[in-house]
Amino acid sequence: MPQSKVMRLWVAPLLFTAALTARDEDRLALSLKAQSDFDRVALSAMPSLPETAACAQSVSAVLSVGLAEDLSLLHYRKGYCLLVGATITGDSRDFAAAATEIDKAIEAWPLRHRRLVKDAPPEPVATGLRVLAALAHLKAEGEIAGRPPLEAALAGPPCSTELISRETCGFWIQTARQWLGRMALMAGNYAEAESDFISMPETGWLEWARGQMAFEAHNYPQAVAHFTSAIQTWKAIWSDPGPAFARRLGPRPVMAQALADLGGAQLLAGNQQAAIAALDSSLKLDPSAARAFYLRARARELSGRTSDAFSDYNLATRAAFAAAENLASGEAHLYRGILLFRRKDYSRAEDEFYSALNFSIAGTLRPDAEAWLHLAAVASGSCATARQNLERTLPSVSPFFPKDEARAIAGSCRSAEN
Repeated sequence: MPQSKVMRLWVAPLLFTAALTARDEDRLALSLKAQSDFDRVALSAMPSLPETAACAQSVSAVLSVGLAEDLSLLHYRKGYCLLVGATITGDSRDFAAAATEIDKAIEAWPLRHRRLVKDAPPEPVATGLRVLAALAHLKAEGEIAGRPPLEAALAGPPCSTELISRETCGFWIQTARQWLGRMALMAGNYAEAESDFISMPETGWLEWARGQMAFEAHNYPQAVAHFTSAIQTWKAIWSDPGPAFARRLGPRPVMAQALADLGGAQLLAGNQQAAIAALDSSLKLDPSAARAFYLRARARELSGRTSDAFSDYNLATRAAFAAAENLASGEAHLYRGILLFRRKDYSRAEDEFYSALNFSIAGTLRPDAEAWLHLAAVASGSCATARQNLERTLPSVSPFFPKDEARAIAGSCRSAEN
């Protein structure tokens, strides 16, 4: 064999080996940088947006040259960094990008190990990965479609140490349960919410669920105690510069609404001054909340501040109209009717209550609007049928409706009939 041909036979493998060595060295360098950038994000309580972006970018570089068995890990790490960044920006598109990467990690899960047994069944995807994917989709797509994926993810096998530590996996599970509890709260299923929150008393949500249960049982002092404890916990958790990524991924309380609920419970517990203070704080956070103006009007009315109450009824009306489409708000007409009733303009008040019932109005407000309509009719002198209708509707009204006053007016009407 000619010497030149022998040399070519030796040189080709050497060049190939050198190319592989260089490629391996490049992959190693990229992997080390990606590992460093990921650790910087994963080990920090509050990583910065530039750090999360650098992590996602360096992991992407490794993905372009990564081995099949590493894809699940790499997509998870990229998705994790994107998810941390999304909790900073709050942009649904960023959450969607993170969800896409974590979905890819799930798709690549079977490639992690070569099967030693032919036709062996696929290994179940790590529960932590499934739960994290469900959380990312919930943040991207909203709570409406979030419950089934969360429940399906939680039904998976126990946490393993592969890919995600048991501690981290356990935290994702707790975060998912917080969301399920929040959804139960929104649906009025307070006992179910308490069950979801029972293992997480430090989050404030368990106290809030118990406060709602106490309120529903008409135990308003106890509701005030639970609401106050929950709000204090939330203020500590969500104070500036903000909670860590782990907290930001979970449900965030709407503090203005929480303070309004606290004010309502304090009002019913007989502490009007505390109620007014809580509602003042609520309206500072959300000056467009018609319900908070209405509750403050009731508190001021019961504390003898009639002029201030009238002002708040008017502000509640304006806020409700401003929040409505085409000025068609049953809630706004309800508040205006109450204002006219308090001014003893019963005929116009009746018209407003009719409008409240004819326009779109929340189901929780409808019994009150109907009772106010009959009360205005009774107060204007239309006894008989109006009184009977009022007495029929009283069992369904909210605790904020002036039942005692309505019964007194109905009683006077009954006496006049006799």
